[in-house]
Parts: sequence; C-alpha cells; structure tokens
Amino acid sequence: MDTQVVPMHSRVHQPCAACRMLRRRCDRNCSLAPYFPGEEIEKFAGVHKVFGASNVIKMIQMVEETRREDAVKALVYEARARLRDPVYGCTGAIFHLQKMIEELRSQLESIRSQVLELQQHRDQLLGILMNNVHCLEDDLFSTMHHDPMFGGDL
Repeated sequence: MDTQVVPMHSRVHQPCAACRMLRRRCDRNCSLAPYFPGEEIEKFAGVHKVFGASNVIKMIQMVEETRREDAVKALVYEARARLRDPVYGCTGAIFHLQKMIEELRSQLESIRSQVLELQQHRDQLLGILMNNVHCLEDDLFSTMHHDPMFGGDL
C-alpha cells in the first residue's frame, strides 16, 4: 500500500465552524477561523444565535489581537448564559454567586463565633480542672504533712 505525502502548502483548508454554519467559503484569512475550529460548531452556533455573525466579527476586530482569544471566550460564555437565561444572562449567574458568597460569609462568621465560644468553655473547664488539681495537691500535701503514717507530726 503506497502512502502519499502531501506537502503542507497544498493541504486543503478545513472550513471553520462559522463558515460551515453560514455555508460560505472559508479562506485562509477568515477572521473567525482561529477561534471557532470546524469541529466546534456548537460553540459558534450559540454565539451566532445571540450576537449574530457580523456583530461577532466587529467585536473581535475591536479587541487588540493579543486579547482576542479571551474576548471570544467571554462571548461564548455570555452566549451560553443568555441561552440559559435570556433575561439576565451571565448577570444572573454572577448575582447568584454573590448571594452564595454572602451566605457563606455569614456561615463562616457564625462558625467563628461558635469556635470562640467553645474555646472560652474549654478555658473555663481547664481553669476548674487546674483549680481542682491544686486543691487535691494541697489536701494531699496537708494530709501527708500532718499524718504520722506519712511521716507527719500529728
């Protein structure tokens, strides 16, 4: 079986997800190809549904080239959030997370208060225990000092 090596420059350019979905020719200068590979069509589908292809292209071109990948990730995230929650989008998720943070802070403060209270109880119990130990030592010393059986002078 003969395998043929195809030079890099003559390989067929695979269309990106955007061009596949929009059914247009995807050339090597396609501005969406670096961010929406052909096998990730659902990623572009959501962005296209929420923002529209021309708006996505405009938004990407407005961002400096070194930050475009992050911008596309943000667009994909926002599009998915908008599809789940058309009214609030990612703002709803952010609000929910902020509410959870406040609840957790409240729980943490309550637990800190309980820990402080338990430490105070522990300290009180240790004080009582140490006081009882000293009393027992004093009683034992007094008994030994005054009892002839222990060499005391009764």
